[in-house]
Amino acid sequence: MAEQKQDARVPTVIADDLHIVYRVNGAKSGKGSATAALSRILKRGEERGVRKVHAVRGVSFVAYRGEAIGLIGSNGSGKSTLLRAIAGLLPAEQGKVYTDGQPSLLGVNAALMNDLTGERNVILGGLAMGMSREEIKERYQDIVDFSGINEKGDFITLPMRTYSSGMAARLRFSIAAAKDHDVLMIDEALATGDRKFQKRSEDRIRELRKEAGTVFLVSHNNKSIRDTCNRVLWLERGELRMDGPTDEVLKEYEKFTGK
Repeated sequence: MAEQKQDARVPTVIADDLHIVYRVNGAKSGKGSATAALSRILKRGEERGVRKVHAVRGVSFVAYRGEAIGLIGSNGSGKSTLLRAIAGLLPAEQGKVYTDGQPSLLGVNAALMNDLTGERNVILGGLAMGMSREEIKERYQDIVDFSGINEKGDFITLPMRTYSSGMAARLRFSIAAAKDHDVLMIDEALATGDRKFQKRSEDRIRELRKEAGTVFLVSHNNKSIRDTCNRVLWLERGELRMDGPTDEVLKEYEKFTGK
């Protein structure tokens, strides 16, 4: 029986020795400009006037269907960069990312347009995620109710530019969460809104897991990670420092941060 259970684990994302490097134009030259310039020219693979930022360094892991995986780490540790690489938005400098199904990064697949109403954005966001017009029509009211943006007025009929950043984030999450995903990646969405919205979001993430999807959640809120995720990846300076059950990894992380 144990063997059958192991065989039933279906990989959805495989990162194999993944390296992501940003190239920043307009880097300042060092002291002794002639010598520094010559040194830069002689360094193999280094473009003139371009600074390289090694954001993700040799990260490897396998994610499975039905998992909710928290990504934690200090600011600038590579969490959001890793999500963008999984979504196919950043090329690998070295190594590979393999995905089974279509990864959806919250706020990209459900891109919102400021000059359009919330109502139009719900329709366009749903279409961008591959939902049919009929599916959107069926789920429209649930999306609006879930977001809570109409609790203090008819905001759904107003242009998005009139929304606060929190309202826009809640609507983005609501659109993305209306569809079942193979891989859904959420970057700090649960940090917006009141506790009631956070609770709804956490419940929906658990539903997505049950529906055999995989959820990645970037958050600085350890309580949200504890309440939502069964596994945690801890990144520091682009390297995978620890990968394991939520409580074990958070315990070590909290020792590290002193919080």
